[in-house]
Amino acid sequence: MSTDPKKQHARRRIVVVGTPQTIHAASAALPGESSDAPLGAVLADPASSLLDGGRMSLLGSLEDLRRLHDELQFDTAVVSLPRSMEGALRETQSCLEDLGVAIRHWPALDDVLGEDAPDEARPGGGRHGAWSSAMSDESVLLVGRKPRPVNEPLVRSVVSNRRLLITGAGGSIGSELSRIAARFSPAELVLMDRSENALFEIDRQIAARFPGVTRRAVFHDVTDDESTLRRLVDLRPDVVFHAAAHKHVPMMEDHPAQAVNNNVFGTKSVADAALAVGAERFVLISTDKAVHPSSVMGATKRMAEQYVQSLNERGATRFSLVRFGNVLGSACSVLPIWGRQIDEGGPVTVTDPRMTRFFMTIPEAATLVIQAAALDRDQTLGADVLVLDMGDPVRIIDLAERFIRAHGLEPQILEAGEDPDACQAGTMPIAITGARPGEKLHEQLAHEDEELRPTPSSGVLAWMGPQIDPRDVTAMIAELSSVRRAAEPDRVHRLLRRWAPELTPRGDDPPDQGALTDAA
Repeated sequence: MSTDPKKQHARRRIVVVGTPQTIHAASAALPGESSDAPLGAVLADPASSLLDGGRMSLLGSLEDLRRLHDELQFDTAVVSLPRSMEGALRETQSCLEDLGVAIRHWPALDDVLGEDAPDEARPGGGRHGAWSSAMSDESVLLVGRKPRPVNEPLVRSVVSNRRLLITGAGGSIGSELSRIAARFSPAELVLMDRSENALFEIDRQIAARFPGVTRRAVFHDVTDDESTLRRLVDLRPDVVFHAAAHKHVPMMEDHPAQAVNNNVFGTKSVADAALAVGAERFVLISTDKAVHPSSVMGATKRMAEQYVQSLNERGATRFSLVRFGNVLGSACSVLPIWGRQIDEGGPVTVTDPRMTRFFMTIPEAATLVIQAAALDRDQTLGADVLVLDMGDPVRIIDLAERFIRAHGLEPQILEAGEDPDACQAGTMPIAITGARPGEKLHEQLAHEDEELRPTPSSGVLAWMGPQIDPRDVTAMIAELSSVRRAAEPDRVHRLLRRWAPELTPRGDDPPDQGALTDAA
């Protein structure tokens, strides 16, 4: 198999599907005289016609796709439809998939420049320009679920005219929270991160796009308790979104003390300071990996959840946490990794063909987090744990196959010991690598689905499980403080399993039984 993807893409038979405007924009970027020159255009609206001066011939409309495929035997379709034509987009996707045609998405210019387009796709917003918007649209189609619209009144109620602090503001979720919040006229937007480059970039973006928003970029490590308190005394935030965390499961297995220090004590540091300065609301960004945690990352996030829950009776601050699954397109998530693997000639790697995950786009997850933050306890029936409705779980192997087909290739799952270079041209091998330390085959957003209740915010559910005992949390924090900077990973693992018995043991060490089992 050739390792040069460009060679694999040779001699395609291409059609372009879109509106007159989007077809012209896409055709201008496609080769005019080569083996990849489009055969012609297919219009989504049969009543329209191509604009004068178009260099592409009109083949027909969407209802002609199957006939055109029989006649022309095209193998690739460049689809350029605006988000406002969602019905036509889904119809086109379904038809082309049935025909076995590879689909490439080219974003409509209005979506790239419009207010609702991903920020990375706007001019100056990121390295990849329009293709970032294409990735966002492609992400939605890959998962097969419709993003929910923004509840603007709900977002305004928690953002407008308030001082907002976002920790981990340079990360995937933190930066999207920052961009969304800046749209709704906060009194001040405080961006906090310990990554210099990430903080610089999100501060630059907010300054360029929202010059009227008062903001501060705070270069700070939240695990420094005393300094965090001093920072918040100075900042006096009304609302705190705590997104700072270590999130990579295999890496935290090897560095459990860092996970304890950042995920548990970093959360404790910011939450304690928010309580001390009388913040109105504190929202912890959590994860489905905190349910029945089998990994160090999941266990430490669950412990952070428990600590945040324990603070709700200690002052006027409303403490809550929002739990959701994987976000598509975030740094080091599967789509960017697979994209690089395809660019390098493959293989695309999947850990286990049985593995499933919940997926959501970054903009939808961040929007729902802000909407969840606006809910009072009476609106959540007293629950402090809020769970985003992620839809149905997706098999990773299915996602990989769709992603490969969207790049004009046919997936081929390798058998054990099979040579990737033996695959035919036009295919992309998928190598099964095996689950990594701490990974589950399937994640859960709550222990039992029947314990979830709807809230006034569509897409946000309240988890009605048993409450935790604050005395147990106090004991847990006291014990964990002894290992937050420990050099011996095994020592940290043993203590974590005392409070999270489902954590996967290291070696043959049996798990200890602790007083605080997984209470949520």
